[in-house]
Amino acid sequence: MNMLKYEEELYQKGYTLIAGVDEAGRGPLVGPVVAAAVILPVNYKLEGLTDSKKLSEKKRNYYYNILIKEAISYGIGIVEAQIIDEINILEASRQAMYTAIKNLKVKPEYILTDAMKLPLWDNVTDIIHGDALSLSIAAASVIAKVTRDSIMYELDKKYPEYGFKDHKGYPTKKHLENMKKYGILDNYRFSYKPVKEIESRQNNVCE
Repeated sequence: MNMLKYEEELYQKGYTLIAGVDEAGRGPLVGPVVAAAVILPVNYKLEGLTDSKKLSEKKRNYYYNILIKEAISYGIGIVEAQIIDEINILEASRQAMYTAIKNLKVKPEYILTDAMKLPLWDNVTDIIHGDALSLSIAAASVIAKVTRDSIMYELDKKYPEYGFKDHKGYPTKKHLENMKKYGILDNYRFSYKPVKEIESRQNNVCE
């Protein structure tokens, strides 16, 4: 598969500063949503780079270390759980993407996103499954995922009993059991159904 198909079409139109944008962390019950924007050199090659969800953690870390050195520029955007609860996860993801783009040291001429519309920018193409079809978006998916995972490792150091280093905040059986056992922390997304239900049950017990 040609992971530069979308980029090559844009090169032919004269665009060279193309930012791939993606987020990590829509599904977890705890912590922020993190977006990354990455501008790669023209015709950049990195064998095996694809959607971060298809890569092992070891591979993601390997690609991350290469990308942050070899990218023309990359930016990160982080939106915390409290804001996710206020504006919903879709809007929070969009906000994280806008922040990531603003944090690029080089202004992009064109943006490719993983199925996210960004109305504040004119030159944007949103691609369904873009993280598996565009090298720029795949690069952003890896940087966003590794950044978010590092936040979860820090949270795990503070609250090891929750097992954040293992499930990264996703609603696994073990995670839900730990939430019931140890309670809901401030870092949780209270608008998410499992969090809401456990919190409500615990409040009823306390009354």
